[in-house]
Amino acid sequence: MITIKTPAEIEVMHRANQIVAEVLEECAAAVRPGIATDDLDRLAEELTCKKGAKPAFKGYKPGDVVYPKSLCVSVNNEIVHGIPSSRRLKPGDIVGLDYGVLYKGFYGDHARTVPVGDIPESTRRLLRVTRDALYAGIARARVGNRVADISRAVQEVVEAAGYSVVTEFAGHGIGRNLHEDPQVPNYFRSGMPNPRLREGMALAIEPMVNEGASELEILSDGWTAVTADGKLSAHFEHSIAITSDGPIILSELANV
Repeated sequence: MITIKTPAEIEVMHRANQIVAEVLEECAAAVRPGIATDDLDRLAEELTCKKGAKPAFKGYKPGDVVYPKSLCVSVNNEIVHGIPSSRRLKPGDIVGLDYGVLYKGFYGDHARTVPVGDIPESTRRLLRVTRDALYAGIARARVGNRVADISRAVQEVVEAAGYSVVTEFAGHGIGRNLHEDPQVPNYFRSGMPNPRLREGMALAIEPMVNEGASELEILSDGWTAVTADGKLSAHFEHSIAITSDGPIILSELANV
């Protein structure tokens, strides 16, 4: 069931997502060679609590395995759901930071991939294309369009650049639950569910883009998804609200 949010609820969601954006901004600024991914996790949780919210991912259990940390930190060929640890980042790495909070009964969700020091231009291109695909999808999130309009826009940008979209994970509705209907895939095939977009819907759109093939594997921790061919992957996400005036990006910093 797709839930429609009231303007008042969207205002609360806006604050929840601003908290996520503020936390990720500080985490991204802390990324440097030598920092442990656990240090980024502790920073995210500490900042969140100071802002009067709770980390959304810690203790999350959609299946058999509980997520043990607050922040998802995915390095290089890790697509999503990398678990923070004592691992230290190295120059030339890329790191996906995916974070969510619960604030006054509503969730915020946002992700970005950042470089660790200098990275090759080819890697910068992967990040740039993934971010462009996100904004292409957001631009199609308008009343009267369908989910497939978002999906196709993302897929077209990614594949035109010679990359592949991850098909085993998708964006989603968001609100009083972290994951709600509808699913928002980053590709479209005939026969997939394709609901019409309505004012008051809130969506988390999140392209996951692989430098090589789309196939993935899940590591023994039950969470970390990695590219099957070992090539790099990037991930960007925004939570948005659909209004009669077009999409509002709830997780974009207000001062940006």
